[in-house]
This record gives sequence, C-alpha cells and structure tokens, in this order.
Amino acid sequence: MKLLKDILYGLNLVSVTGNTNIDIKKIEFDSRKISNDNLFIAINGYTEDGNKFIINAIENGAKAIICESVPQKIDNGVTFVQVKDCRQSLALVSSNFYENPSSKLNLIGITGTNGKTTTATLMFQLFKLLNKKVGLISTNKIVIQDKEYKSNLTTPDPISLNKKLFQMVEIGVEYCFMEVSSHAIDQKRIFGLNYNVGVFTNLTHDHLDYHINFSKYRDAKKEFFDFLNHNSIAIVNNDDKHGNYIIQNCDSKIYSYSLKTSSNFSLKILEKDINGMKLKINDKEIWTNLIGEFNAYNILATFSLAQSLDFDIEETLNKISLLNNVEGRFERVSNNAQNQVGIIDYAHSPDSIEKVLITLNEIKRKNSLITVIGCGGDRDVKKRPIMGNIVASLSDFVVFTSDNPRSEDPDQIINQMIKGVDRKDLFKVNNIVDRKSAIEFACNINGKNDVILVAGKGHEKFQVFGDNRIEFDDKKILEKTLNKTT
Repeated sequence: MKLLKDILYGLNLVSVTGNTNIDIKKIEFDSRKISNDNLFIAINGYTEDGNKFIINAIENGAKAIICESVPQKIDNGVTFVQVKDCRQSLALVSSNFYENPSSKLNLIGITGTNGKTTTATLMFQLFKLLNKKVGLISTNKIVIQDKEYKSNLTTPDPISLNKKLFQMVEIGVEYCFMEVSSHAIDQKRIFGLNYNVGVFTNLTHDHLDYHINFSKYRDAKKEFFDFLNHNSIAIVNNDDKHGNYIIQNCDSKIYSYSLKTSSNFSLKILEKDINGMKLKINDKEIWTNLIGEFNAYNILATFSLAQSLDFDIEETLNKISLLNNVEGRFERVSNNAQNQVGIIDYAHSPDSIEKVLITLNEIKRKNSLITVIGCGGDRDVKKRPIMGNIVASLSDFVVFTSDNPRSEDPDQIINQMIKGVDRKDLFKVNNIVDRKSAIEFACNINGKNDVILVAGKGHEKFQVFGDNRIEFDDKKILEKTLNKTT
C-alpha cells in the first residue's frame, strides 16, 4: 500500500482534484479488475477511450483516477488526477508503486527484429553459469532465479513489468535480461526504467501492420537508445546497416560486435554442421551445439555483454561453450530410423526465415529440405508474398498452412503467400490449411536424411482462430509424426 501523493512523483500533472493523502492498495488500467482503494488509469487504447470506463471503475471501488480529460461530472469521494499522457503516467506510477525496482539491479534490454529471445536467454544462461543471481523477461517465459512464469507478451505491461522487477529485487537478483519490443517502446511500457545496458541485434521488415512504415519501426527501436543515460552501455551489431543510425543520438558508452568488419568484439565460424559450430572468439576456439550464423551473432552479443561488464574472458568463453539451445529457436526435435531431422523455429519475418533456410541449405548437403510455414492473420499483409517467395526459392518442397489466422480466412492468407512465389518454384508448393495435416504430409514425403523445418510458431503452444485459442504444439506433432515414419 502506498500514498497516492508518493506514487505521483515525476508525472506531468495538469490538475489534481481531491485528496492525494490517501492509501492506494493497487493500480489498474482495466476497470474490470478494480476493487476497493485502487487507482484506475484511463488509458486511451487503439479501439476504446479509457474515459468510458471511469464510471465502471468507481462503481468497483476506485478511490483515485488518472486521466487525460476530467469528466464534467465527478464523484466527490474520488480524487481525479489529470495528466498530459496516461501511458507515460502508467509507466511512472507503476515504477513508483513498486519502489523503482529497475534502479536496484542491472537491467539489460535487448531489442531488434530477430534474435531478441535467443540473445536474452543465452545471456541469462551465461550469467547463471557465472554464479550470478539472474532474471529473464522474454517472449518464451519470465524467470526469477529458478521460478518460471508464463509470458503473454514479449514485453509485459508496465504494472506487470515493475511487479516482476520488484520480485527480483526482493530475492537479490543482480542481473535481469529483458526483451524490448518496438510495441513496448512505442506504447511507453518501458518508460522510466533504468537500463544499465542496451543491446541492438538487427533490424529488418516486420510489424508494419502496427508501425505503418519501416521508418517509424526503425525510429521506435532508435528511441530506446536515445533515452539510455550516459552511465549506461550500448552494444550494437556493426554488421547491420541500421546500427549507426540507431545509436547516433546515444550518450552511452558504445561497443560494437561483428562477424565481418572491424569491431570491439569479433567472431569467426571455423566449422558448422547439423550438430553445431566451431567458433573462434578473441583468438580462442570453442565448440557450441547452437547452429547457424544467426546464432553466432547471438553468441557474440552475449560475449560482448560479459566483456563490456569486465567479466573474466577465459571463464566467459568456457561457459559460453556450455550454452544450450533456446526452446523453439532452431530447435532440433527428432531423428528417426531414417535419420530424418526435424527443426522447429519461430521465424516469422522475411529476414528470419531467409537466414534459417540459408543455414539449413548450408548443412543439409544433398538431402531435401521441406518447409512448413504460414503467416499470421490480422498482421503485416505486405510480408506475405515476400515470405512466400523466399521459402519457395530456398526449399526443395513447401507446405503453406495456417498460423494463427485470427479473424482472417487462412486460405486467403495462403493465396497471398503463393502470389509471391516465382513461377519456376510453383511446382514445389503444396497448400494444406490444417497445420497438423500439413506437418504430417511433410513428414510422409520426407526421404532418408532429409530435413523438415516447421516455422513460424516456435515455442507457442496454441493456434488462434477468431477469438479462440486452441491447444497446438508444433514440436509434439512433428516429433510424434517423425517417430512413426520408417
């Protein structure tokens, strides 16, 4: 419980009507979750005006309201706080309510189009191996030392986020590794957090359904680095053409990493196959069971973080060789009697699927590569033909299928993907809407030593049809089907 006046610190106030010397038990932006002595923040959403729910919040027991416009008729027993920006205020109030937890640990934010989950998880694994108390906030899950929680968003809402950080502080977590999505930056979910390190992985086509154009998407990522303070560290992928733009207004100490150009930290791939890679990092050779150039970048970003924080180089490299693959990220799930290999990957953007397919083509040798993939409904339409073209050109056989169609017709989504396929590659394409049937079909046409890639969902354990979430697990289905195949 906190006094209202104490959790208003730092807000851009327009007016205050009522008593601020009152106890607040909880803060909420969903009026349905309000109970007695709660603070309701009337967020303006993308489809609804938060002010519409003020009366409902008061009826449910709200003692105070934060809003951008005060209703003409107000309840005398309720304190109204008018602000210029409710989203920003929600983030600051959340931080204040939980006693500014981000300032009491080392918060590392990882942003970029691809590699966020893997990089954050590898960092979490490494620092745990280095005997540090660690936390993880990622697309896959939230982890506080050894306790795991489900994650519904890449970056949680400000209340949930600060609550988890507070819980980490309570048990003595020293380092928290956190994915930072462009949506979270734009929606100010991370506003007011104190980041010790910001890591930029890469930037490619994605989320244009939300950001409208690439420039706005790029600028959302850039904003994260613009607001890092001068005592923090920025680590940037020097091989990404947008890297210099992302950090051009950054006041932090900047380190770069690269596989191709001169940088603070470098890496060379010496050998690679379906079992892993032999790497040379700072003149020392190590073996990793992670596969692909994209994972080499993730490993190098992890190494760069440890070195920027002055960890012992020998111990760091020894522990890096022990890092495990991340669930649903180029995850090898099955080998049956015919040595068929199944790969599950979350790739759902043009760049990410291209990198996965290039890697598989490099290591599959003369064997066939069969790809099962779809595109999400109610999401970026422009990328569908692009992805269709990439997948068909880099696979030996393709099965286009559903992937969370939501309110859209999955057949229509698949047809949009097929429109991008080069005429010479059309013979490779199969169209099976039911995702389970698509995976089974791919396994049945698969030959000895062939590779099946099931892409787009990775760690997800559901399919979304309309407003319904139906249990669905790519990994379980692929593993079960491959093990039946002889």
